Amino acid sequence: MLAVIDTTVWHYVAFIGAVLLFVVLDLFVFHRKTHAITFNNALMWTTITVVLALMFWGWIWWKYGKIPGNEFIAGYVIELSLSMDNVFVIALIFGYFRVPNAYQHRVLFFGFIDALIMRGIMIAIGVAIVTRFHWVLYGLGAFLIFSGLKMLFSQEEGVHPERNPVIKLAQRLFPVASQYDGARFFTRLNGRFALTPLAIVLLMVETTDLIFAIDSIPAIFVVTQDPYIIFTSNIFAILGLRSLYFVLVGMIEYFRYLKYGLALVLVFVGVKMFIEIWHIQISTGTSLRIVLGILVVSIVASLIAARFDPHPHPPEEPEPPEKP
Repeated sequence: MLAVIDTTVWHYVAFIGAVLLFVVLDLFVFHRKTHAITFNNALMWTTITVVLALMFWGWIWWKYGKIPGNEFIAGYVIELSLSMDNVFVIALIFGYFRVPNAYQHRVLFFGFIDALIMRGIMIAIGVAIVTRFHWVLYGLGAFLIFSGLKMLFSQEEGVHPERNPVIKLAQRLFPVASQYDGARFFTRLNGRFALTPLAIVLLMVETTDLIFAIDSIPAIFVVTQDPYIIFTSNIFAILGLRSLYFVLVGMIEYFRYLKYGLALVLVFVGVKMFIEIWHIQISTGTSLRIVLGILVVSIVASLIAARFDPHPHPPEEPEPPEKP
């Protein structure tokens, strides 16, 4: 069991308060008016969130020492890298529902607020279980190996809202408008309270984050079981995910092999967790270097492939027009 740093409830209150202040300023001051996010603006905010994460890493290192510092930065890199696959799925969701660019930032903002609550609950439950039943880590390791192999060999892509139980429940409980009503999630339809398509998109993004959290949160247990480090590294990762989406969305075709790199990261993390049954341990620093190495190789391979084959998938032939 790795060491747990000495924190109180006020550490969590201060951290959550600072994060909420940041996102409130983001939505109600810097992005008060609904507008499309430009690449330069997204790159600036991505840089800010990364710098904030590095500053927090420095504070952890200074306050609690080298080992917690290494655990935080390793956890942050693992969570951020696994979150990148979420970016591509979100792009598919926005494309499937034809979400106007001006509304996408609003969806990601409220998706982050819900993710903050959801991940906090999942981390608290996970830490409590692992603390009481350490053998659960070996089961999580096997689960991550399975998830990584499934991602590695799975060919299915696309958005399937008809399979989403949350979407089906929402459509059963409330009428859904066929047209967007600006950036609103709720509207009136024939005098009745109704959901807009943007609300359905938000539910899709939230359930997608839940699915990815099931993989990413167990992965960080490989470097630490400290709830404060797990929580803060997770939040910093998804905090940067909102702006990172607008940076990467126009370059998705250049990262065709990143999925396989992320799958190998999951497999490696699962193996590292599982082999502790035989008291075989890989240091946090070594784990971080291996994860970064896998990501760099997959990104470089993607860029090289994109240079020589800019169109990996041939365009689909248009369907023949219906006969009159």
